[in-house]
Formats: sequence, structure tokens, C-alpha cells
Amino acid sequence: MNRLVLVRYGEIILKGLNRPVFEDLLVKNIRQALKDECELKIYKAQATIYIEPKDDSCTDSIVEKLKKVFGIVSIVVAYGAEKNMDDIEKQIVENFATELKNAKTFKVIAKRADKKFHMQSPEICEEIGGRILDAFPNLSVDVKNPEINVYVEIREHGYVHLDKIQGAGGMPSGSNGKAMLLLSGGIDSPVAGYMIGKRGVYMEAVHFFSYPYTSDRAKDKVLKLASIIASYTGSLKVHIVPFTDIQLEIRDKCPEEHLTLVMRRFMMAIAERIAIKRGCQALITGESIGQVASQTMSALAVTDDAVNMPVFRPLIGMDKEEIVEISRKIDTFETSILPYEDCCTVFTPRHPTTKPKIERIVFSQEKLDIERLINEAVEGTETVEV
Repeated sequence: MNRLVLVRYGEIILKGLNRPVFEDLLVKNIRQALKDECELKIYKAQATIYIEPKDDSCTDSIVEKLKKVFGIVSIVVAYGAEKNMDDIEKQIVENFATELKNAKTFKVIAKRADKKFHMQSPEICEEIGGRILDAFPNLSVDVKNPEINVYVEIREHGYVHLDKIQGAGGMPSGSNGKAMLLLSGGIDSPVAGYMIGKRGVYMEAVHFFSYPYTSDRAKDKVLKLASIIASYTGSLKVHIVPFTDIQLEIRDKCPEEHLTLVMRRFMMAIAERIAIKRGCQALITGESIGQVASQTMSALAVTDDAVNMPVFRPLIGMDKEEIVEISRKIDTFETSILPYEDCCTVFTPRHPTTKPKIERIVFSQEKLDIERLINEAVEGTETVEV
């Protein structure tokens, strides 16, 4: 039997009578992630999803893609065996010889999902452990801290494999509604999108583009960040909003210390308008409390006042190092630090207010033709799918 991949999930198991719905969605997302791979057979049984590639050479590529599918807790590359000790031993000796020859200690871990099998898990461990010792005299058993764990699973067939590969975890994409991510070119917002996406929320994104103050390279940078997020969540629509006229009006008619907050209120209002059109239930931002002047508690209250939709801020209690660590893990960091400015950095006031009063910011904003500016921005929005 060729190598096959076994996929395990976590929280889905706790979903009771709704569990099949979540399992089927995860299978659907796996099929989508592997649509460009070789011919596959995918099916589920006993809280496990089985992936059998027709061509054994594409197994490693399958594993790499599965590592980014939300809802998967662990992945193993296994070898099938007949449900008898001789064939289980044969598959271990033939397929794991290099690893076992280069190790000093090992442990056998058995799982008997088929309760009709004539041996219990401890007996399987003892029998297979003894056979491995006979085949590899260099080894000794260490049940506490082995160099290698050899797993034996008894299901409808026997399966053998070595250590598990960690998956992305979370819940299947699309299982927990839809939200709109405010995506800048910085470090924080892609991480925020990843974290909310991990909870099963399907996303679209809105990006505010201020040509000619921001370049096409800045837009390309954001689309690259969106494509990285999409590698975890599936395809991602990015709504690129022309923001230059709004920023110029704010600059000309509002007090300098209010520029950022009035701008943020427009961003939230426009994002909400697009989100409603796209059937989203919430907005997502990458704000962390106190990180910059526009992210103090008072400032966040001012921006939230501009919308009626819930605002998710998964980074709100994190410091910058924690956010950077996640951005490195998900491969957005190197793109985020490319030196192409986004609209938030172009019209930054020298002395922004840190303890704003909502009524004062609203008074400043009322000098503008708010509805006209929002409508023009929404109408001029370009949508790109990555």
C-alpha cells in the first residue's frame, strides 16, 4: 500500500449532533486546498480524515498544504498494513529503517480503534516493541523520553507512522460567519486576519489606497499579504478603496491633531458600508491597545462610534514582540516590513491627540461632506481576488 495521510481535528469532536456539518466543511476545505495535487481519494471515518494519493510522490506536497488548513490539529504520513503483527512489523522495518538505525531509544504507542481486534493496546505495544528490538539491536526502549515514537493504529486496516506533524488548529474556514478585515501594509492587520480566520471566520478585506501618495508597489505589497492569508483561509477578495480625496479634505478642513482619528472614522464607516454589501457580520482590525496614539482607549472609542457593526480586535492585549512572532510564523513579516508606505503613514500629524473627546472629533468631521465622500469612495472601489 502506498503512503497515505491521516488528518485529525480537535474542537470539531465537541460539536455533538452538529459534528458532521463541521467535518464535511473541513473535508470540503481540504479538497479545495489539494485541488491542484495528483488524483486523490479523500474520506472520513472514526474522527479521522484519510487522504490516499494515487501517486506516492505528491505526499510531501499534500502535507505542506494541509499544514495551512484551519481545523486540522495534526497530520501523519502513514503506511497501511494488514491487521496482523507480521505485516505491521514488515511495514515498520521496511519504511522506518533509516530512522530506527540512527536512533538509540524508541517507544511504541498503540491505538486500537477496532475493539474487535484480538489484542489490546498494551499487548500490541509489547509485541511490536519486541520485534523492533530483534530487528534493530542498536535500540533500547525508553517510555519516558524516547528519540522515536512508533505509532501503531488498528482501525479498518492497520496503520503505522512516526511522530505527528502539527496542523494550524482552530475551526474550518467558513464555519463561523463572515467578516471584513481592514488590511494595511503593516505587521499587525495580517496577523489579526490570520487569528480571526483561525476561528473559522470567512473573510474579505478592504484596503485604503492613496495614489499618488502611495505607490503601486504599496498596493502590490498588500495583495501579497492577502495572498499569504488566503493560503490559510482560501480565496480572499480585497476591496481597494480610493482614499486620496478624503485625506486631502481632512487635511484641509480639520485640526491637525484630529487628522488620524477623523481618517480612522472614515475608514471604519467605508469598511462597514462595503461589509454590509458583502454580507459580513463584523469588522476586523489589527489594533493593540496603547501601541500608537490612535489606539488608546479613548481613541478606540472614537473610531468605534463611527460604526454600528461589531469590531473584532484579536491583538488588543498583545505587545509588539508577540505580534511579530506570529507574523514570522505565518510568513507575513518579511512582506510587511517592505519600505512602501500605506495611507496611514502619509498624513500623520506631528502631535496627535491621545485623549480625544468624541464630540470634538465629530464636530471636526462635520465640516466635511461625509456622505458624499463615503459614497464616492465606495463607488470607486476596485475588487481583486487572490
